[in-house]
Amino acid sequence: MDSIGFICDPDHPLFRPVAQRLAARGFEVQFHRPTGPVSPADIDALAGLVNGAVHPTALAALRHADRTGVPTWNGVTATVALSARLVTLDALESVGCRVPDVSFDGPRAGYDPGRRYAWEGPAALDDPAPFYVEQPGTEPVDYRYYAVDDGRETHMRAVELRTSLPDDGPLLRRTDVDVSLAASVRELLDQFGARAVAVDFTRGADDELYAVRATPTPTFTGAGMDRRVADSIASLTTIGA
Repeated sequence: MDSIGFICDPDHPLFRPVAQRLAARGFEVQFHRPTGPVSPADIDALAGLVNGAVHPTALAALRHADRTGVPTWNGVTATVALSARLVTLDALESVGCRVPDVSFDGPRAGYDPGRRYAWEGPAALDDPAPFYVEQPGTEPVDYRYYAVDDGRETHMRAVELRTSLPDDGPLLRRTDVDVSLAASVRELLDQFGARAVAVDFTRGADDELYAVRATPTPTFTGAGMDRRVADSIASLTTIGA
């Protein structure tokens, strides 16, 4: 019986139902909390390793898996690169996305402090940020694109995400996928050899959509892609077969 490890809390909103699907297919599933170490022996016994949290302990586990040939659903290189804000913005621009401006000259109106990596905590109020990122959004809605590769093809969903609490209506809802944006997200996925990614877009004053962030540990909230994610993770066990 192939065993798949998940580095996330057992009640993770995506990976709990995905693990149930995999168990129904005959896989053994193991959960490892991201704040606790995962032993090399545990990793070596796996047919695939899935990371659901950007955390230094999870990165250590991914590094060991990549080094020893255990297939990963987003390896350490993809996870670190897509957790680095400046690397991600540069990569998004290289695949044809419009991205916000970045300033290294201190605080500016319309710019927010940036973090080098997603796992870093917010800086103290009196500490300067390493850089500042333009906030081009003019609407209370962002557009989140989810992509997952199941080993044969890449599946895409788009979700409208309200950035302010609405008086009525849902906080998020499915929306149509823009073909041009989807092509850029697919290219980003391929560029880093990742199996899954989420990219957030916001509309600027010039009516253009800006790619403002990406994450290598997407939750797929509101996308209805549990089966696609399960297919993608299951396909890890066929690598090298």
